[in-house]
Amino acid sequence: MDILILNGPNLNRLGKREPDIYGTVTLKDIEEKTADYGSKKGITVTCKQSNWEGQLIDWIHEAAEKMDGIIINPGAFTHYSYAIRDAAASIDIPVIEVHISNIHAREDFRKNSVIAPVTGGQISGFGPAGYEMAIDYLVRRKNI
Repeated sequence: MDILILNGPNLNRLGKREPDIYGTVTLKDIEEKTADYGSKKGITVTCKQSNWEGQLIDWIHEAAEKMDGIIINPGAFTHYSYAIRDAAASIDIPVIEVHISNIHAREDFRKNSVIAPVTGGQISGFGPAGYEMAIDYLVRRKNI
């Protein structure tokens, strides 16, 4: 099984950016831990991050031909990127939306996801463990 993990804008700043909300773990730490978690389950995990909407869209399109599922933390694009939403809707592999913080317990504008309606689900507020939870879901989904 091959899973692509996409992280959107400003997630490259994890560990430095608002540690009271996102913690002190870096994106590199999350990627390494998540790839190791997947590897122990026989899953290849590929991690990518971009601050550019179009790059994320290109990777979603490419994943449709190569991957068994996508885990995406769209960052701020969660709330307004209809382009990423449409890219996720256009593919036949499952997409799971992940957020490190609980977006539903934060500012009002963060509570709405335009991407969630076209995903298999949303995991929010469990910190970096949300990525592992998404892997577990994709494995279960494939084995059903």
